[in-house]
Amino acid sequence: MLIVNADDWGRSRAETNAADECYKAGRITSVSAMVFMEDSERAANIALANGVKVGLHLNFTQEFTGTGYAKALGDRHRRIARFLNRNKCAQLLYNPFLRDDFTYCYRAQADEFKRLYGRPPSHVDGHHHMHLCGNILWNPVIPRGMKVRRNFSFWPGEKSLLNRAYRRLLDRLLSRRYQLTDYFFDLTQSLEQNKLPRVQALARSSAVELMTHPIVPMEFEYLIGREFEALLERLSRGTLCSGFVGA
Repeated sequence: MLIVNADDWGRSRAETNAADECYKAGRITSVSAMVFMEDSERAANIALANGVKVGLHLNFTQEFTGTGYAKALGDRHRRIARFLNRNKCAQLLYNPFLRDDFTYCYRAQADEFKRLYGRPPSHVDGHHHMHLCGNILWNPVIPRGMKVRRNFSFWPGEKSLLNRAYRRLLDRLLSRRYQLTDYFFDLTQSLEQNKLPRVQALARSSAVELMTHPIVPMEFEYLIGREFEALLERLSRGTLCSGFVGA
């Protein structure tokens, strides 16, 4: 089955509106919501009113743009963001001095999600994929058994052998704790690199997540267009919120 998940729900009005339009048109199957952001409250109301399937989009790197959160949360979140945004290698490292900060920030976001949506998150992924950073991997604060986004899927030759081996190692670790799809792809990369025929072929026999950001004009136009509609008509669609059971 193909799972089409829109990230950044609630980050801004424009992002929520673009994803909502795609959801109403039947072009995405679920979204990942950011909390403590400028449109988080409104986005939650839209999701609850329209039956949008929603998970938690963990944010460790972008300043909260909403209001009403505790000063302690803001301080801890900024410490984490300074560390992770320092350079690309930072996310690979485990920082013992931030152990409690990561735990606090995860729990605060999960609790806020429950307040907004009336239930715990059904699946978890990360803004800038930081749910895969060292401090989350080696001090697992995400509860076992949850649905969690895996690493990007690549074919031989697309990345170095070392890169692909590292991703396989992380996915093996994740699979021991969480529920994963079989494959994970990004819509922009799939369009630019002509991967969609392979994504479609895999989705006939495997659970495949396709990540999208409908605020990106190229992605929105493709999602709403007839070509993607025809692709969806040939596939079973699933959701990250229902145990990867076809919709």
